Amino acid sequence: MPRLAWWVVCLCLAILFLYPLYVMLTQSLKAPAEAAAVPPTMFPQDWSLENYAALADSSSGISLLRSLGNSIGVSLSVTLLTTTVATLAGYGFAKLPFRGSGFLFFLALVAFMVPFQAIITPLFLTLRNLGLLGSLPGLVLVIATFSLPFGLFLMRNTFASLPGSLEEAAMIDGCGTLGAMRRVLLPVALPGVISTALLTFFTAWNEFFATLILLVDQKLYTLPVSLQMLASGQNNQLDWGVMQAGVTVTVVPCVVIYLLLQKYYVSGLLSGAVK
Repeated sequence: MPRLAWWVVCLCLAILFLYPLYVMLTQSLKAPAEAAAVPPTMFPQDWSLENYAALADSSSGISLLRSLGNSIGVSLSVTLLTTTVATLAGYGFAKLPFRGSGFLFFLALVAFMVPFQAIITPLFLTLRNLGLLGSLPGLVLVIATFSLPFGLFLMRNTFASLPGSLEEAAMIDGCGTLGAMRRVLLPVALPGVISTALLTFFTAWNEFFATLILLVDQKLYTLPVSLQMLASGQNNQLDWGVMQAGVTVTVVPCVVIYLLLQKYYVSGLLSGAVK
């Protein structure tokens, strides 16, 4: 009986999480008129690829291919920058403590409590003074800054969960501090590194607000903003079919990457949970 109850709970949770994906996919495969119908239909009556054709149509002046390239470039740059800094800083906080390091770590985590929207004006002015306003490098720096605290938290706990004997053995064999981290500890901490990279990539890939506010050139827009503009159309009326087709296109890379790296992701999140 407990086993049956467990499976019932798991089935209910699976339905809860899969149903939105089902609605997204079926909505994108409906004809435009049916996609906008109220109340919505559960199953498509007329299967159509018109919504995906609308995504590929560049007559509106919005190039999704260029936006896709921008999204890939921004997401990979943010991921590389955040993961590198979080790994080095996490190792320092975990294995190289100094007076006040705990307080500095707390200050780094305070960024969790600051809503991005609350400081968008100072960020806007700072990027303008640095000459980075309206540029992809400026957007990369902003997203990486707000992704860093969680990455730092994850990598610090990952390195803290590793036994000190590993580092001591590397030191005995002649490794320096960075050598011990790179040759011995980093391969063991790989699940945490991959988890940090995955979460950072997803954050950068789906970022909408920062891109909309900090970029002024439509050619630099990333995929979420371009999809919103395309779905809104000329009359600023949301085209649900095109929107769901765009969401489907956006979700596919994230799902594929997650499925390929999920074993590292799960183990990385559990790093430090059990001593």
